[in-house]
Amino acid sequence: MKFVLRLFPEISIKSKPVRTRLIKMVRRNIVNVATHHNIKVNAMSMWDKITAEFEGNDENTRMVAVRELSRIPGIHSFMEVREFCFTDLGDLFEQIKPLCGPDIVDKTFAVRVKRLGNHDFNSPQAERILGGKFKAAFPNRGVCLDNPEVTIHVTIEHQSAYVAGERYLGIGGFPIGSQGDVFSLISGGFDSGVSTYRAMNRGCRVNYLFFNMGGTAHELGVKQESYFLWDRYGSSHKVRFVTIPFEEVVGQILERTHHGVRGVILKRMMMRVGALIAKKYNAMALVTGESLGQVSSQTITNLSHIDRVTDLLIIRPLVTSDKQSIVDESRAIGTIGFAENMPEYCGVISDHPNVCPQLEFVEAEEAKMDSDLAQKAAAAARVIDVNDIPSDTSRLIEEIEVTSELKSGEIVLDVRAPDDAEKTPLSCEHNEVMRMPFYKVAKEFPKLDQVKTYCLFCDQGVMSTMQSRQLKEMGYHNVKVYRPEI
Repeated sequence: MKFVLRLFPEISIKSKPVRTRLIKMVRRNIVNVATHHNIKVNAMSMWDKITAEFEGNDENTRMVAVRELSRIPGIHSFMEVREFCFTDLGDLFEQIKPLCGPDIVDKTFAVRVKRLGNHDFNSPQAERILGGKFKAAFPNRGVCLDNPEVTIHVTIEHQSAYVAGERYLGIGGFPIGSQGDVFSLISGGFDSGVSTYRAMNRGCRVNYLFFNMGGTAHELGVKQESYFLWDRYGSSHKVRFVTIPFEEVVGQILERTHHGVRGVILKRMMMRVGALIAKKYNAMALVTGESLGQVSSQTITNLSHIDRVTDLLIIRPLVTSDKQSIVDESRAIGTIGFAENMPEYCGVISDHPNVCPQLEFVEAEEAKMDSDLAQKAAAAARVIDVNDIPSDTSRLIEEIEVTSELKSGEIVLDVRAPDDAEKTPLSCEHNEVMRMPFYKVAKEFPKLDQVKTYCLFCDQGVMSTMQSRQLKEMGYHNVKVYRPEI
């Protein structure tokens, strides 16, 4: 089966060398995506279009071909075409009659012909002859050249003719790889998924950068969303998924810095580490899902403070988008299900965040943290190929027992941030309560008496669940989640 692809209009207006390069990249990406999905394709690039001929004529191959072509950046639209060899227009009509005739029954129609080669007829003559034969052979409401209900498109090239079928829309944009490598900071929420998609749509080869502040469950959820985005829109290229263990950074922010600027300091640390990772892998920019004014750390003042920590370009595709439009786009690209069910990390929250702090104050608070913290976090990065995520996430994670009633001898482990634990202290009449902030659990839990059972607690049950799962994966099975509100 054969498809004719029209290019994204912005490609067509480029200079000849740039246009030629972009068209070749679209063609190569089509071949790579087809290979990823175990189908064979012969793609040929031309000046104003690309033809893609897939091996096989079964319905399953056609469905996969249509699905994947509609998701490859650089393609504006495409049509499936049927090829016929003919001797004259009468012969051509007899061949295409069963294909096109039923469509014009009880409808107005027109025949449009494009012609290339030497023939004893021109395009208008071919349109009249074929149109007359269709009008006589099928019951219809007549020929209408201005606004027909059905248009039969025929392209004649020498002694071959191509009849176009249904027209499909692509996603436009530039071919992936044309704008270089970037790292997208992905958290699993609405914003980062949409910003990642937009970066791919504009031709970036997007690698994924995840700052793990909440344990294994959150990481696996983000990995699954990242694989979904890559598999659907970016599988033409191999890319990396990089995990940065960020518990120590979060711990020092909570323990040492002023609550009003913690969110800004957290973002500044992310950009520092992200820049180190990007430069290590020769990426040209970082991509974030920040939207102007959406939260306190995303005011113009705070974004300016965040940008100052690196000379690497920071791309914000959503900077002027409102939240509802972002949610709507996440639904359109298919990531809304991940965002709605992703555990939301909220460990670094200020009681009264400063929306326009002085840079000197931010830097002074930041100076209270270890100076080599960013370098240590980058050095601890874990890197996998995105294509390996399915096998990575398929490993068994035991279900966590959730209880609302404590048994005698069980110890409650309060994993909330210190500020939250101080404001609303947890008291259990018959059970011991220990405080261990979530960012210390992985390091401190092994020091506890492992004969006893520990019931992890936090206000919403999110951090306690993620930390419990992480401990389970580390080999500790004496843990539960304590949810007194259940």
